[in-house]
Amino acid sequence: MRLLALDTATESCSAALLVAGRLLTREAELARGHAERILPMIDELLADAGIGLRALDAIAFGRGPGSFTGVRLAASVTQGLAFGAGLGVVAISDLRALAQRAFDEDARVTRALICNDARMQEVYWGCFERGSDGLATGRGPERVDPPPGVELPPAWSEGVAAIGRGFAVYPALRALAGVNVREGWDSLLPRAAEVARLAVPEVAAGRLLDPEAALPVYLRDDVARPPP
Repeated sequence: MRLLALDTATESCSAALLVAGRLLTREAELARGHAERILPMIDELLADAGIGLRALDAIAFGRGPGSFTGVRLAASVTQGLAFGAGLGVVAISDLRALAQRAFDEDARVTRALICNDARMQEVYWGCFERGSDGLATGRGPERVDPPPGVELPPAWSEGVAAIGRGFAVYPALRALAGVNVREGWDSLLPRAAEVARLAVPEVAAGRLLDPEAALPVYLRDDVARPPP
């Protein structure tokens, strides 16, 4: 399988290329300037692998939630590249990608609460379980809420890994019963590497979107609302 993945939804700007089981990556944490970095990253990966876009099987992207401009950038770059090369696309949740990062780093973690900073005194959040295939599976809808609105599923009383920068920005989330914020996990961001990992079964099964269907997911509709 030959799969390109990219993600620009957060401060992390990253691209990954999966070729014959080998994963090549590029990533940088940026305050801004993702648009200037993501295409050179992709070009570098393709050059390193010695292939062109048309040799790919699909392109995957982090579809959000995340920053308004970052999520739009990932979707628009994916649309342009996929349309030009005649490829299908896979849209992967950035919250799910971050949960996958935790599952891959520690095989003992089976449940995760992801909270990413959404600004405006809110977090993007979702609950995920490790599936029998090792991949993150959503447990309920992804949401955007003030920190007091975050809650675990009723059956999750303990042993839930807490991941994402929402826990660093809003320390009150750490007091949520049943969650465990490990050292360093409140600084993690989603990456293209996990976007690629989650996209593999979709590509293998032929569940691809047309390029024009590579749409961002914001969760928040009123993106222009000023802070209170």
